[in-house]
Amino acid sequence: MSSGAIDIDEFEDAEDGEFEGRNDTERIVRFLDENDDQAWKAATIAAQLELQTDAVSAILSRLKERGLVRHKRPYWAITDDQDRLRSAYRLHRHYETADEQYGEERLEALRTDEMEHVQ
Repeated sequence: MSSGAIDIDEFEDAEDGEFEGRNDTERIVRFLDENDDQAWKAATIAAQLELQTDAVSAILSRLKERGLVRHKRPYWAITDDQDRLRSAYRLHRHYETADEQYGEERLEALRTDEMEHVQ
């Protein structure tokens, strides 16, 4: 199971409430990124993050479609495309900032047909 600990530098650099809002997808990506020297079974990732294996498997499949993880049955690893991973982190941060600034409902109302669909 998870040790319930984080790196002290991550703790020091975080803002108040930053860790409360992490969703399961973000937790899985961060786990794989922080442990990029290994490939993991979905059940092991689930156990480490205290999540359901079926949920982790579904999230990993979606991440694979987006090119953020690699899969060789039964193992999963973070992408080796560092540019793609950095872009995904940046996009995620921008979305969180916009959500905080405008609220989720307001953000949806601002979406236009001209906006690029990002997978």
